[in-house]
Amino acid sequence: MTVQAFWKATKIENARSPYDTIQIKVFYPALIPDSQQTFSDCPANRAEAPFPVVIFFSGVNCNLAMYEWLASKLVSRGLVVILFNWLAENIPGNISLTPGVNFAAFSSDVYGTIPTASALPALLAELESLNTFGILAGLLDLQKIILGGHSAGGRLALENANTQFFSQVVAAFGYGTHSAAPTQLGYEPGTILSLPNSTPMLLIGGTHDGVIANNSRIYGVNEWKTAVTPVVRTFEEAISREQGDAYLVLLEGANHFSVADRLDSTLRVTALDFPPSQPPAQIRSVIAELVSLFIDFHVRQQLGASQQLEQLLKDHNSLIASFQCK
Repeated sequence: MTVQAFWKATKIENARSPYDTIQIKVFYPALIPDSQQTFSDCPANRAEAPFPVVIFFSGVNCNLAMYEWLASKLVSRGLVVILFNWLAENIPGNISLTPGVNFAAFSSDVYGTIPTASALPALLAELESLNTFGILAGLLDLQKIILGGHSAGGRLALENANTQFFSQVVAAFGYGTHSAAPTQLGYEPGTILSLPNSTPMLLIGGTHDGVIANNSRIYGVNEWKTAVTPVVRTFEEAISREQGDAYLVLLEGANHFSVADRLDSTLRVTALDFPPSQPPAQIRSVIAELVSLFIDFHVRQQLGASQQLEQLLKDHNSLIASFQCK
């Protein structure tokens, strides 16, 4: 299947100018016309429409280009994928690319009662527009929205997979993320915040995640027992759903940025990471297969996806250190 993309932009309500616009890149299954290519967008391949949609939240200061490889893999399976860049002043005086964290939603008296993803309502509204006008008109399954993300963006994906807030969200996945609570917000050290229990979830971590290991003091912990301790605790303590569709997969030798390609070495946070001990391309391949089969099984109900996912998890793959399902 041919993967193509086009750009859109939209405003974020209540955001202060000039930080009120997000740039959106829409990846979709396409048909390449037989005639000579022009600057117009290629038509969509309608064969597998309507397409479920993945909205992916990047890590802080991570450009969407770092995740285009994953978007392309998912589109080749018959999905539409949304990536976006939002430059904003999330913390006073600190301008950065952000997945759109609503910090007001994390206070102890508010958490869990309102969405934590401030960009999500605008993205969902943009999907309605895409399904009305243009090359994807009538081709999107807007009752099958999957949230995914990396690091802080992965946390937003899991926290906002709440059908009480967004009824069209049907599943979520996150890489290199957890729901530990920063003590700066008044939480006790080592607190793990609960996640919604209304959709299937896939949580993936890397045993060499240096960013999680080196940021433990944010959560009032001198040192996590392992680099994936808060990831494991999030699965065990924060996810109460037990319907056989919640997964924790730990990848041997993967680090915090194993989900990213074309890593930006100028980002200070990358210096905190541990080096991976496995080939990056092989790690990304397993991540893509895990996410794809999770969606094929629990969202698209594709024949054989259940067995393929089980085989991937249990087939003594050297890159899978461990997994749990509940």
